[in-house]
Amino acid sequence: MKNFISTIKDIWRIEELRNKILLTLGLMAVYRFMAQIPLPGVDPTQLSALENQTSDGLLGLLNSFTGGAFSQASIMALGIMPYISASIVVQLMGIAIPYLQKLQKDGESGRKKITQITRWLTIGITMVQGPAYITNIRSILPESAFLPEALLSPGMFWFSAMIILTSGTIFAMWLGERITEKGIGNGISLLIMIGIIARFPTSFMQELVSKTANGGAGGIMMILLEIVVWFLVILASVLLVTAVRRVAVQYARRSTAGDVKEVQGSRQYIPLKLNSAGVMPIIFAQAIMFIPGALAQKAEGAFQAVGASFADINGLGYNILFALLIIVFSYFYTAITVKTNEMASALKRNNGFIAGVRPGDDTDKFLDKILSLITFPGSLFLALLAILPAVAVQFGIQQNWALFYGGTSLIIMVGVAIDTIQQINSYLLNSHYDGLMKVGNKRKSSL
Repeated sequence: MKNFISTIKDIWRIEELRNKILLTLGLMAVYRFMAQIPLPGVDPTQLSALENQTSDGLLGLLNSFTGGAFSQASIMALGIMPYISASIVVQLMGIAIPYLQKLQKDGESGRKKITQITRWLTIGITMVQGPAYITNIRSILPESAFLPEALLSPGMFWFSAMIILTSGTIFAMWLGERITEKGIGNGISLLIMIGIIARFPTSFMQELVSKTANGGAGGIMMILLEIVVWFLVILASVLLVTAVRRVAVQYARRSTAGDVKEVQGSRQYIPLKLNSAGVMPIIFAQAIMFIPGALAQKAEGAFQAVGASFADINGLGYNILFALLIIVFSYFYTAITVKTNEMASALKRNNGFIAGVRPGDDTDKFLDKILSLITFPGSLFLALLAILPAVAVQFGIQQNWALFYGGTSLIIMVGVAIDTIQQINSYLLNSHYDGLMKVGNKRKSSL
């Protein structure tokens, strides 16, 4: 506890770090404030039908990412998700489009162009998702949910809502970039995390009421047990996010000043993450699993029955297929994001080698083999975490509270928290280093 308090004092003592944290918290507060503002012409007290629609499935995932803004018909209903979709599309297109491949290798200038392409694509995706969202709320909500002005001029309501939703997404994107540039941590990830955390108090209170209101539900002891299990799941998620397989790399001896002095080769490591794909396999799998339920609404006979069985996110068939898709997508996304051939080429250029492995193609094959071996247990662990919410529901846990027991929400929260803490630690380390350098310079000047 003393170390924790001391760390907080150190953070507050460093002016630059303090200002970055305060700026980050302020911009996240602005984002959450904007998420509470409903679209003009919509009565926020009559959104029960929209809330029921977003209680589970892919829409439920989207709603959790936006902190409930999607189900509240907010001006930030689409949130940062179009930008996430655009980033994924650009990343996948980089495999097949030579121009994007060239930009990825051009360093800072290429990164800026890719960012610009992502921004324009975000606006394009918003132009598609916005009309779909407006059409959905007009069809699912009763007429009493719309103010008289919106009913009298539906065209003006549609146009204004479209402009506002697009502006909200652009504003969220701007906030995320400002946090990344001027604040601490990854801005886009932090906005998603704060949206997920925003639903935590309501979900927990619903679970608490359900357990304490009914005497046979276990009461406070059951709540305490659930909290203990939840902390264990968080610990497992931390292990999944941080686990790496270190491959020892040896660098050849090199001489300095001709042949006068020989420098011993150094030993370093290539860290290969157990879960290199992160949370993307779950997102891809959930997008695919949304299709059977959507097709079942238009199908007939046996196809409708099969589709309906996969519409239940807590069903056995749904979760088995869900887990298998996560394993498949883990291999797919790892293959396109972790480029072992570039690692092997970089080692060869810098006179590095793996003991017992020839530089070049053999090194590439060796790294690819290791990556394939560690991806399998990592994908199994990820699939298990993804289906844990469905398992939790079977034990009588409320759906909204069960979502925090695994899946996308928990892994995002853990990953973003670890990344932010690492950045804060780097600031603290640099501060201590600068302090030592100042002390050393003072001692030299006094001699």
